[in-house]
Amino acid sequence: MTKVLLTGSSGFIGKHITLQLLTAGYEVRASVRSSAKAAEVRAAMVAHLPSGFDLDSKLSFSELDLESDTGWDAALAGIDVLIHSASPFPIASPKDENDLVRPAVEGTLRALRAAHSAGVKRVILTSSVAAIYGNDLPAGKTEFDETMWSDPNHIIGRVPYTKSKTLAEKAAWDYIAAEAPELELTTVNPVLVAGAPLDKHFGSSVSVVERMLSGKDPMLPDISFSIVDVKDVAAMHVRAITTDASKGKRFIASAGSRTFVSMVKTLKKAFPGRRMSTIPAPSFVIRFLALFDAEVKAVLPTLGKHIPVNASQAQKVLGINFIPVETSLVESANYLIDNGFVKA
Repeated sequence: MTKVLLTGSSGFIGKHITLQLLTAGYEVRASVRSSAKAAEVRAAMVAHLPSGFDLDSKLSFSELDLESDTGWDAALAGIDVLIHSASPFPIASPKDENDLVRPAVEGTLRALRAAHSAGVKRVILTSSVAAIYGNDLPAGKTEFDETMWSDPNHIIGRVPYTKSKTLAEKAAWDYIAAEAPELELTTVNPVLVAGAPLDKHFGSSVSVVERMLSGKDPMLPDISFSIVDVKDVAAMHVRAITTDASKGKRFIASAGSRTFVSMVKTLKKAFPGRRMSTIPAPSFVIRFLALFDAEVKAVLPTLGKHIPVNASQAQKVLGINFIPVETSLVESANYLIDNGFVKA
């Protein structure tokens, strides 16, 4: 039986990867920061696995820290595949970019070095489209694809989260090229991830839908999001394990791009009783609001810029038929309402 070490198992994406690995027959060793997180992941699995599933024989836990060497050798003992999905993801930028950049880069290198030392050859890394689109489109190109890289000095590429994902993924590819060419690496580069979480613990991406539903914004910024369903992101990680053609490649995960206004219109159509503005905001208003709201400030680099991405490689190589954006948005919204995160 193939054994997988999954870092970041308690995250929004991580829990979905854990569930899909278990249902596909893999044995999973899930890394967590604490025993409380282990209990959280286990409870989420119990809630979604079929009755009678032998979870005790298929799921175990290791406590690991991205910033410490402790425990990595033991966690990787007997492992066939490493899926490294652990990385911080805030909506608002931190005061010190190193709070994001350092753990992302060092954690990725720590995981790869430990995998190499343990003799693990197959590695799937959760990166981000942020490592791709933080730059100007090359001449003659109309979409960003996996051949492109963010520039940490570009106005978009220098945003701390974008910079952290770019430098972490580059560090992974550089490490393999220089020190571990036998490691077979695949990266999954998601856009904004939507869909229903498996429990009441979820990260920043779903909070974007929460903000829309709350009707907090009287006007909406001129920005676009490419969106992908969390189930598709998880499926890409799992399928990459056995897809030889995915080795040495990056894969954008995206079901398509939507403007902020069109996304709110989708939610308004699904929930006609909710008060949500669909009025576009002049850019100068957004720049003013950014002085008082860190989440608004975080979107300024992409204000007025509509950034198309091409996810056809995931469809061709991994066989992913992406769940429609509108389906993912409504599923996210239903989850938030049903679980009391937004007033019904």
